Amino acid sequence: MKYIYKYTLLVSFFTILASCTDLQEVVLDESFTGSGLSETISGAIAPAYGQISWTWRHTNYYGLQLIAADEAILPHRGGTDWFDGGKFLAVHAHTTTPTNDLVSSSWNELSKNISRTLTAIETLTPLAEMGNREAESALYEMKALRGYLNLLMLDSWGLIFKKERSTETSEILRGQAAVNYLDSEFQSVVNVINTDLGSGRMTQGAVWGFLARLHLNAPVYRDPYGTPSFTDADMDKVIEYTTNVISSGTYQLSPGYFEMFNDENRSNPELIFALDQRGVLRNEESRWTYWSLAGSLWGRPEFPSSDGTDGPAITPDFYQTWVDAYGDVDPAAADIRFYQQKQQIPAELRDLTGLSPANDENHYYCTTPEDYEFDRGIIRGVIWGPRKDASGAFFRCDGNPNVYRIYPVIQTKGNGPDRNVGYVNHELQIDFTNEGRLHSKGYRVSKYQFSRTSPNANDFSSVDIVLMRLAEMYLMRAEAQLRKGNNAAALADLNTVRTSRTAHQPVPAALPAVDLEVLYRELGFEFYWEGLRRTNQIRFGKYEDAWTEKTDATPTKRLFPIPQSAIDGASNTPGYLEQNAGY
Repeated sequence: MKYIYKYTLLVSFFTILASCTDLQEVVLDESFTGSGLSETISGAIAPAYGQISWTWRHTNYYGLQLIAADEAILPHRGGTDWFDGGKFLAVHAHTTTPTNDLVSSSWNELSKNISRTLTAIETLTPLAEMGNREAESALYEMKALRGYLNLLMLDSWGLIFKKERSTETSEILRGQAAVNYLDSEFQSVVNVINTDLGSGRMTQGAVWGFLARLHLNAPVYRDPYGTPSFTDADMDKVIEYTTNVISSGTYQLSPGYFEMFNDENRSNPELIFALDQRGVLRNEESRWTYWSLAGSLWGRPEFPSSDGTDGPAITPDFYQTWVDAYGDVDPAAADIRFYQQKQQIPAELRDLTGLSPANDENHYYCTTPEDYEFDRGIIRGVIWGPRKDASGAFFRCDGNPNVYRIYPVIQTKGNGPDRNVGYVNHELQIDFTNEGRLHSKGYRVSKYQFSRTSPNANDFSSVDIVLMRLAEMYLMRAEAQLRKGNNAAALADLNTVRTSRTAHQPVPAALPAVDLEVLYRELGFEFYWEGLRRTNQIRFGKYEDAWTEKTDATPTKRLFPIPQSAIDGASNTPGYLEQNAGY
C-alpha cells in the first residue's frame, strides 16, 4: 500500500542564521502506513529525503560538481543561453568567487537538507526513547543521512556542522576533527540501521559505502591543500567497508550498464543509494536526462515538450581519455559504457550525403512511442528524433496517430549559420569562443533514459538518480589495494567491473595490468557524469591540471568559496564562519 502524506513544516539551520520558511512537502513511502505515530514518523523523515532532489538538482550541487571537473563544460550558448550571470563559466575555469550563484544555491540547498535531518532527529528521538521501533529505525536513517550530507559539505567546502539541537549554534569542524566526527556519526548507526529497505532509503550497505568514501578521501580532508598521505590505516578501513558491501550478497553488478539509469531502475541490483522517484510528484524530474541534450531534440515522440536544453557537453580533454585508452579502435566499438545505439535507424538511411532539411521530406523511419528510444552514452555527430510540422505537431506515418516519423534533427536553436538549414551535428570541439559556444557544439551525454511514466518526459519521472552503486565499492577497494602495493588484488577488482557488463556488446576487455593512472582513467569511464569526478581528480592530484578553458593551478581552488551571504549572515559572531583560503 502506498502512503502519500502532505504537510507544511517550519525549518531553520544555524541559530544565528535562522530564517524560517514555509515549505510544502510531499512524501511517498511504502514502509509506514496507517495513522498516529506512523504518520508522525513518516512526516518527520519526508522533508529530509525529499530535499535530496533539490540538493542534487542540476543548477545546484550536481552542476557544481560536474562543471568544476574536467568532464563537462557549459559555455554561454550562442551568446544567448546559459550565461546565468557567468556562474557556469567561472566554475569551469576555476575563477569562482564567493558571490557565485551556483556555489550559493548549492550551499543553501545542502544546508537546508542538513537542517531537515536535524528536525527529524529531534522529532524521532523521544519516540525512539519510548521504545517505538519504527521511530528508532527512522532515527538511524536520519543520522546516516545527516552524516552523508555533511560528507558532501566537507568534500566541497572543507567543513561540517555539528549540531544536536535546533536551539544550539552549530559547531564548525574541519580537518581531522571533521573526519573523526563523521566516522563516529556513521559508526553509531552502521550495526543497527536497516539492511533491506532498498536503495531509496539509508541502509547498512549505504553507510558502509559512506565510511569507505570518508576514509579513502580522509587524506585530502585532513589537509585539503597539501599532498595527500594515504596511510595503511585508512586504506585498510576502505578495504574492510567495501568488502562488507561486496560480501553482503545484497547487491550485484548489473549486466547491463545503461539499465542502471533506466526508467523504474529501483529494482536494479547494483544500486546502493539513489534518489527515489516514482513518477507521481511534479518535482520528480528528468533533468539528469535532458540537461545535456540538444534543445532541437524531442526525446519522446508522444510529448511535444520533451526537448533538451543545449546544456553542458563533455570536454575534448575528457573525450581524449577514451581515445588514448583504445587507440585506433573507436571507443564505441570497444566499450559499451561509452555508447549504446538504441535508435533502430535503417542502414539505407544512415548516409546523409546530399541531404538537408530542404530536401529530406521522405528520409525518415517509422516507430511507435513504445518502441522508440534515444541513444545512450556519449552522443556524437548527427542525431535523429521526431520532427514537427508547421503547426507544432509531430509528423506521423501514413496518418497513423500512434506511429511517428523519425528524421535527422534540424538545428532550430541558437543563432549559428546552421539554424533551420542544417542538422544538429555534435562536434568534439567546444569552448568559450564564438565558434566553440554554438548550440550544436560538443559531444553530449545521454546516460539516463527518458522516463516513460512522465506525461511530458520532464516532470513526474520514475527514474531514480543513482548516488552510489556496487561498482564504486569494487573500484574503491581496488584503489586502496593499489595504494598499499597489492596490484594483483587491485587488478582483480578492476577487471571484475570491466568485464561484468555482459548484457550488451562490446564488453570491455580485461586489462593486463593496473597502476594509478589506469585506475584513474577507469574511474572516469565507469562513473562519468555521476557527480564523483571532481573528488576523484583532487585525490589523484589532477585537479590543478589544465583543460579546455581552465588553466588555473591554484591548490586552494580544491575547495569552493563559502558564499558571501553565509559569511555576512554570521557576521554578528566574529570568527565563527571564516572564508576558505584563496577567496
